[in-house]
Amino acid sequence: MKSSVVKKFGGTSVGSIGRIRATALLCAEFLKLNPNEGLVIVASAMSGETNRLLALAKSCVANPALRELDALVATAEQQSCALLAMALCDIGVPAVSLSAAQIGLHTDAHHLEARIESVNPAPLLDYLQRGIVPVVAGFQGISEAGDVTTLGRGGSDITAVALAAALHSTACYIYTDVAGVFSSDPRIVKNARLIKQISHLEMLELASLGAKVLHPRSVEFAYRYDVPLVTLSSFAPESGETWVVKEDKLMEQPIVSGVTSRIDEAKLTILAMPHHTKGLAVLFEKLGNAGILVDMITQSGIENQRATVSCLVADYNSENALKIAQQLVPELGHLGAALDRDVARVSMVGVGMRTSLNVAAQTLAVLSALSITVDTFTSSDIKISCVIPRKYADMAVRALHQRFIEVN
Repeated sequence: MKSSVVKKFGGTSVGSIGRIRATALLCAEFLKLNPNEGLVIVASAMSGETNRLLALAKSCVANPALRELDALVATAEQQSCALLAMALCDIGVPAVSLSAAQIGLHTDAHHLEARIESVNPAPLLDYLQRGIVPVVAGFQGISEAGDVTTLGRGGSDITAVALAAALHSTACYIYTDVAGVFSSDPRIVKNARLIKQISHLEMLELASLGAKVLHPRSVEFAYRYDVPLVTLSSFAPESGETWVVKEDKLMEQPIVSGVTSRIDEAKLTILAMPHHTKGLAVLFEKLGNAGILVDMITQSGIENQRATVSCLVADYNSENALKIAQQLVPELGHLGAALDRDVARVSMVGVGMRTSLNVAAQTLAVLSALSITVDTFTSSDIKISCVIPRKYADMAVRALHQRFIEVN
């Protein structure tokens, strides 16, 4: 069997009939230039279509059954796939639209947030051997009971990576409306650079810390199964691309590959908590059971066997986190909890940090020169994160980008 690639097209790439036709022409050109490559396409829903269907469900009933909600929203991808297959056939490229059930993409039964359990590559291989382009509906799977499931945020990217892994494809291309991954948000940093190559681990960190080109779940899947990812624009594919590859395949290892920020988090502080591990375990178990993720956990001010414990939680869930912490006062014996929603997390990521000295000191020096107070500071072998007042987030990102990326 000849080698294959998977190309995933996001909602803006198939957002109108004109964009669908343009995408079909792009795929036809790829096949013309690469006659020995098989092509599998994964399509997202047309821009806005999923939200339209969700609103339609809400207009029908206040609390739609999750099984039926999945059955409804999954039709959005099937619609775009059928239209794209029609457009391909119309320009002489044999193509067929396929649902998750037709290709054997099996998931668990968690509606709206299903996890992929297995993929059967045989149906896709059969179409490829016959010279037919499979156009697969992204974002969806099929449970053991035969119910339609959806994969949650980034679901179509995850579908594409899963198919590339099952087919042992040479690469998985993710087409969006931007030209690859940049060293920072170009809306904040005017001198942000297109990153030509980055490791899976670096991309995973950047994606989880605010970079929005790739979803963390898809990058994690690609890392686990060693799938090279390529992200580029379907509107201007000639404008550049970013390859996400194994670290040992990087051409260079800059100290810092990217600088990013998150302003969608809040800082939860537990005041004067008895200093023992059991209390922390109870606290974070309660938060976890409520679906609240915690990060950047710090413990300070240990005195008289009591300590101040802080962590970051999602801003939208922060009031609930505060309520849980306050309800635990009788059980854990701390003196209460406080919430600071006026925070930002600014981070730098780069595999070159492993072998570079004084990056942390230089980071703090840059922020100090701007009179920016650092509330919390953490580092790992490829990442440094600082919690600072939210109003300084863009200023800090620009300054750190200038110091660690633009001067190198």
